[in-house]
Amino acid sequence: MDTTEILKKVRKIEIKTKGLSKQIFSGEYHSAFKGRGMSFSEVRDYNYGDDVRNIDWNVTARTGSPFVKVFEEERELTLMLVVDISKSSQFGTTAQFKSDLVAELSAVLAFSAIQNNDKVGALLFSSEIEKYIPPKKGKSHILRIIREIIFHKPEHNGTDLETALRYLTNVQKKRSITFVLSDFMDQGYESALTIAARKHDLVGVQVYDKTEQSMPNVGLVQVVDPETGERRVIDTSSKSIRNKYNSWFEDNTQYFQQTFRKKGSDIISLATGVDYIKPLLQFFKKRTG
Repeated sequence: MDTTEILKKVRKIEIKTKGLSKQIFSGEYHSAFKGRGMSFSEVRDYNYGDDVRNIDWNVTARTGSPFVKVFEEERELTLMLVVDISKSSQFGTTAQFKSDLVAELSAVLAFSAIQNNDKVGALLFSSEIEKYIPPKKGKSHILRIIREIIFHKPEHNGTDLETALRYLTNVQKKRSITFVLSDFMDQGYESALTIAARKHDLVGVQVYDKTEQSMPNVGLVQVVDPETGERRVIDTSSKSIRNKYNSWFEDNTQYFQQTFRKKGSDIISLATGVDYIKPLLQFFKKRTG
């Protein structure tokens, strides 16, 4: 894909998601993720009904008139996007791959963050760490993150959430709001999640295709494992094969949900080809409440 096509695809996602972030999500994001506390901003004349505990006695004594301190939220936060770019993300039976949905969600969250003057960083992973982009502010930085999420070709096969979470803990010293976007077809990351959740505000976002949830009965099908390249023919008319596949998906999903909840972290599950605006808004509103 040449540079023109890359820019065109990034621009298309920017137009779609920046509008959503500005009109719908930026306020919800601000409410859902609070700053670190309140800091002094300025003083102003005392008005009837003001809390007398906020009177600035030094200024009041100097001017001869009562003044009160005004405080504002210490807003600046850091948003980290921990993004699974393993080859299993290149799957979808609707008009959308899982990787496409992950890119859109990442863009919505990133643009919502910069609307609130927060920093945004990204960690792309497969079975290894593929790329780390330190948190910064600004539109050009966000567009770089989106471009990397869309076009970075993983150099390794497989998915290893444990490695990603341990790297996050080691490299990201400052507390952050961290969205982990993956299909979560992996287990064994509970210990790494425990450590990361103590330090960061973690949210697990599971992205899946509905055919992964329940294998359809369509007879003989040739399938390719995107992470190993193995090809095989399976008989989807076999109930035992369908049940085995469905159990594999369900086991991984249950592990994801139970593990994140046990650590006090929020979870969202989103299917490809389905409007994500309503469930994302519901998530933000739940956080606010």
